Amino acid sequence: MRAYRGWVREGKVELEEGVRLPEGAVVTVTVGETELWRATLRAALRRNARRRSRGRRWIPVMFGRTRTE
Repeated sequence: MRAYRGWVREGKVELEEGVRLPEGAVVTVTVGETELWRATLRAALRRNARRRSRGRRWIPVMFGRTRTE
């Protein structure tokens, strides 16, 4: 088994220049740990307009008052 270095651009894996794989070769792609963390954090921090959470409504509490009902 051999390892080749490459990058993902627009959903396709681009290998370094000069690398030739035979047509129909079965490959396994392993993501480096640093890249995986970067992609995970980026996805978590990216704002999604469809799934935006609304802020919670809060009512100010008056200190020193107790509620007796």
